[in-house]
Amino acid sequence: MKIALLGYGRMGKAIEKSAKQRAHEIVYKHDKNEVEGDLSLADVAINFSVPNAAFENIKLALKKQIPVVCGTTGWLEHYEEIVSFCNTQKSGFLYASNFSIGVNLFFKINTIAAKLMKSQNEDYHPSLEEIHHIHKLDAPSGTAITLAETVMEESDFTEWELNGDSKDKLKIKSLREGEVPGTHIIKYTSSNDEITLKHEAFNRDGFALGAVIASEWLVGKEGVFSMKDVLNIS
Repeated sequence: MKIALLGYGRMGKAIEKSAKQRAHEIVYKHDKNEVEGDLSLADVAINFSVPNAAFENIKLALKKQIPVVCGTTGWLEHYEEIVSFCNTQKSGFLYASNFSIGVNLFFKINTIAAKLMKSQNEDYHPSLEEIHHIHKLDAPSGTAITLAETVMEESDFTEWELNGDSKDKLKIKSLREGEVPGTHIIKYTSSNDEITLKHEAFNRDGFALGAVIASEWLVGKEGVFSMKDVLNIS
């Protein structure tokens, strides 16, 4: 498989390493003003650019009917436009707030937990916390937002709030520390006890591998997909 890397920062380099370990070829790299290779040779493009470059990067590849796997967060105000453009171009697009296999299983576990909490008479109050490295530009993380949306589907909350104290909104605490790859914690607290669910990434390798696996799956497909499709998680 021939891969284009749209964004060649920490994640781009980790994806390159993972892709080569799986015998794939990097034919194009685009990072800020530096371009290397030929985009038209790619079977798939993987976008991990900065948020303000994501929209144009995705459109550039889709316009050439190159399917795109995107892990950049912080650009989703343009998501529906990309979905429409992808369908018009008869190409493939897969966005995930997190490509780690473990995190996507964590999403499923939290869906089950949120339903269980709602079914009990005990009043369990949910809250979220996410910790990432100091270089991460957006807050809260896309993963935290996905987790919050899952909780809200099974609770009375209709909105989340970043680092706030409102009782009417689901609280997400966001921290930026050192070189932390990514930690997400969900707490369900009652007057009698507390249940804590946690996913902690030890490095970027799991994210990179998941993005490559998603790319392998997407090649040759038309439409808009998610990691649920890749992992067959309902």
